[in-house]
Amino acid sequence: MGVDKTKIAEQFIKAIPHSEALGMTVTRIDEGFAAIEMPYDDRFVGDPRTGVIHGGAVSALMDTCCGAAALSHPDCGGTTATIDLRIDYMRPATPGQRIRAEAECFHVTRTVAFVRARAMDDDADRPVATATGTFTTGKT
Repeated sequence: MGVDKTKIAEQFIKAIPHSEALGMTVTRIDEGFAAIEMPYDDRFVGDPRTGVIHGGAVSALMDTCCGAAALSHPDCGGTTATIDLRIDYMRPATPGQRIRAEAECFHVTRTVAFVRARAMDDDADRPVATATGTFTTGKT
């Protein structure tokens, strides 16, 4: 019987203190795919005049989601770490709306997993941000 990568990815997310502090919830993890959401919270507002969530909270959500996608890929080992993450912010998230991220691990080499993601509020047709990243595979 193989290792349940989904369970490992879920435990990984629960073990990260900022994931809990930001209220992140895993909504789906499959082989090489992860979806995580974060509720709107006044504590994470970057500009009190507009009520827009700070980009750092969005960045943490996307990094965590990308790591979970890499970790859940069948060709990855039991650990991962971010090597590089590029985030392009497309627009401010709508105040009051939750933000959700979806990430796909689309290619894995012996040592590196390649991931792409997007973050959305209720308007899924207009992403808040997109990301591409590389992560360690946990294999030696």
